[in-house]
Amino acid sequence: MAKSSSATASASASASATKKRRSRGGTLTLDEVKALGRELLSSRAHLNHAPALLALLSPSAPLDLALEALISLQSFFVPLIPSIPSASAAAAAGDAGSDPELVFGAWLRQRFDELVAALVELSVSPHSDDAIRDVALDALMDFVKLGKDGKFQSAIYHKFLHAVVHASDSVDPLLELLGSKYFKYTDVCYFTYTSVDKIANNLGSKTTESGKDALQNGSDGSENKGAIFIHNIYNLLARVPVMDYQKDSTFEMWSTVGLSAKGEKDSSKDSSSTTHIKKKIKLKFTKAWLSFLKLPLPLDVYKEVLASIHQNVIPSMSNPAILCDFLTRSYDIGGVISVMALSGLFILMTQHGLEYPKFYEKLYALLTPAVFMAKHRSAFLQLLDTCLKSSYLPAYLAAAFAKRLSRLALSVPPAGALIIIALIHNLLRRHPSVNFLVHWEVDENDSNAKEEASQPKKIGADPFNNDEADPAKSGAMRSSLWEIDTLRHHYTPAVSRFVASLEEDLTVRAKTTEMKITDFSSGSYATVFRDEVRRRIKQVPLAFYRTTPTSLFQGSDFPGWTFEDQSSSNVGTIVEANETIETVGASDSTPSKRLRAEA
Repeated sequence: MAKSSSATASASASASATKKRRSRGGTLTLDEVKALGRELLSSRAHLNHAPALLALLSPSAPLDLALEALISLQSFFVPLIPSIPSASAAAAAGDAGSDPELVFGAWLRQRFDELVAALVELSVSPHSDDAIRDVALDALMDFVKLGKDGKFQSAIYHKFLHAVVHASDSVDPLLELLGSKYFKYTDVCYFTYTSVDKIANNLGSKTTESGKDALQNGSDGSENKGAIFIHNIYNLLARVPVMDYQKDSTFEMWSTVGLSAKGEKDSSKDSSSTTHIKKKIKLKFTKAWLSFLKLPLPLDVYKEVLASIHQNVIPSMSNPAILCDFLTRSYDIGGVISVMALSGLFILMTQHGLEYPKFYEKLYALLTPAVFMAKHRSAFLQLLDTCLKSSYLPAYLAAAFAKRLSRLALSVPPAGALIIIALIHNLLRRHPSVNFLVHWEVDENDSNAKEEASQPKKIGADPFNNDEADPAKSGAMRSSLWEIDTLRHHYTPAVSRFVASLEEDLTVRAKTTEMKITDFSSGSYATVFRDEVRRRIKQVPLAFYRTTPTSLFQGSDFPGWTFEDQSSSNVGTIVEANETIETVGASDSTPSKRLRAEA
């Protein structure tokens, strides 16, 4: 007790000495900061140097002073971390105020919390220099690593991630630093998912109904803090690397114990086994993503999630079927959102037993001209080809999709027409029952078909209803692919040449092969032009006239009409500036001549 009293008295003397140093120059110099650090590390008598050094840990402080103060404080607190009491114990000791050691422990706890808060601010603040941000993050993660009994200090790490999520400015430099240095450790990823789950749940409970509507409508993130926080959560989750659960690899841990945090007790005997670690990480990963997807996502985040959910989220979830509500709700929205949700929904249907009764009706409704100009059209068209591959697909559905695609070929860009021809080629080859769309043949024994074929039909009438949402009621089974025949005269040579692939007998599967949609799905005007320019042309078309034409059309082009050269029988004088140009009419077989005369 006497020792503690003397330490307190020495600390008071040290504090007065620090004030004298500041009063001389106003601010501390680098040598003075180094002297304060050495004295702090040498004896308890200089404990009050800690607040002076803590005051230098600010983004606005000089870089050299902040770095020196940070290194000194880190060296001071690292050996004392095991003896620092918890926040509750420190509060109880402060209330008692009797035992000097307890008072010292409470003071130490308070200074340590101030240091952690300063490190978080230095790491998150956009005004911090890259050097001080790097050192501050390393010091913070060292405190996370050096918990009691070697356990992960999840409380400190949660404070840090809470500040990252609630930062109003960009945290991309910090996330890049965190991802490159620490996301390679399994326990860091594990506690990242744990903290994100808590933060997302807390953020979701505070979101008002008006805020949800604003976020769903894609309001500007600068005007809505909730949208900024959701962006930060997504950027944080996207930085965590996806773990390959198929490989039996060893897990590298940042802390000594691993996935056990301070205050947690792991009763599992096989807590360090690979299977146990994978199971725990999958569970935390699932909880974090589910909590995040419950938030009112801004439109740009919504699209990014749907674009990557089938690759980065579904394979790592403990039970991917949990995402069926999110994906079916997204698929029902329509437009680009439905196109992007198709990938994840298809995986749930084919690999996880999801039943979606109106899947093909929704897919049929997505076939619009806008799809062939969308950003993610490549993945959608490949999935469309895959969804129509099943041999159990009813004939009316195959005919409806073929007819819908052929009608779109009249209005899409040339690259889209090439994809449509390839898709119809595969459809006709896979489903021989719909080859009648190419060529109708009336069976002599079928009286109904013969009677229908003999009935007079209105010229130009197509029984197919393109506006019908239900494929079964579209009338595709009574139509034909006349639109494909019109592509023979397409203005793009590549399209008119490619139509010839449908002239083969696609019912004989041994003589034909399916076309790879990947070869056409990324096409555009640029790719069509590039391929056409690279072609080697054997014959070049030439325009040759025995006599110079005097009119746009000839009389033989339009029987009953005559096209005369009005200028052949008239002589006109045109005055241009200071010159006079006299135009003299010529015969039909000679070009007009211009004679120039001086004014």
